[in-house]
Amino acid sequence: MATPVILLPCDPLAPRRTEGHFAEEAEVTADLGGTTALLDHDALLAGDAAGAVRRVPQGLGTAWYRGWMVPSAGYAALAGALAARGCTLLSTPAGYAAAHELPGWYEVFEGATPASSWLPGRTTPAPAALAAAARRIGGSGPAIVKDYVKSRKHEWDEACFVPELADTAALHRVVSRFVELQGDSLTGGVVLRAYEPYETGDGDDRAEESRVWWVDGEAVLVTAHPDAPVLPGNPLRADPDLAVVRPLVHALGCRFITTDLARRTDDGSWRVVEVGDGQVSDLPRGADPAPLLAALIAP
Repeated sequence: MATPVILLPCDPLAPRRTEGHFAEEAEVTADLGGTTALLDHDALLAGDAAGAVRRVPQGLGTAWYRGWMVPSAGYAALAGALAARGCTLLSTPAGYAAAHELPGWYEVFEGATPASSWLPGRTTPAPAALAAAARRIGGSGPAIVKDYVKSRKHEWDEACFVPELADTAALHRVVSRFVELQGDSLTGGVVLRAYEPYETGDGDDRAEESRVWWVDGEAVLVTAHPDAPVLPGNPLRADPDLAVVRPLVHALGCRFITTDLARRTDDGSWRVVEVGDGQVSDLPRGADPAPLLAALIAP
């Protein structure tokens, strides 16, 4: 049986070369006996899926994408353009959307992840709509604002954290700023997530998250979250307890995903902070990609 190909983004200034951020993955794939091909991420985002894959050889068979984030509609267009060249993405468009956007995975992970509600749309919801969404997750207490994919945690007080959901004016103010800053990058709509207290790194206020990489329901690699505090030379976090998460990953049914986990400070339980499609999840600097790539190119 032929091994899957790894599709990587090309360097925009040198299209025959792998974009630098993914160069190590190209090298490691080759060392493992695998094959890579290049696609043009900029063309894909511009809506030219056929142009994005023009350097992908005909008849490659099956493939995984490893690259920069792609909107769900763009991923579906990519799958179609590749199919026309005899290449099938192993993560289907439906599977990609389910793992990539919170409404796709939330129902499966509900109870293991912070309570969430969402309002579809690309504009700031009215205060009454936000108050109703807040009531769906308890109506009071602190919360996080994000869209279906991303938050703006680096603008924590301005566009991410809401100290009290019952304060509709403050909630509307944070959501408005979030929508403004996200601009054209806003995906799906506005999400409210109940805030949970997580362990942080020494001398750092960022949550100490572990990223678990799952291929066909098996945890093949555990790393830090790329934004989490990491000791120099040690990209791995403490091993999280996967007992609760593993059956949920199986239930979701997506072939290649990541789960970002953090431990609560009050009861020590491991919680799912985020789920993502593994194809567009980033590895932290210094992490060895070999176990992940070996799992992906296995026949």
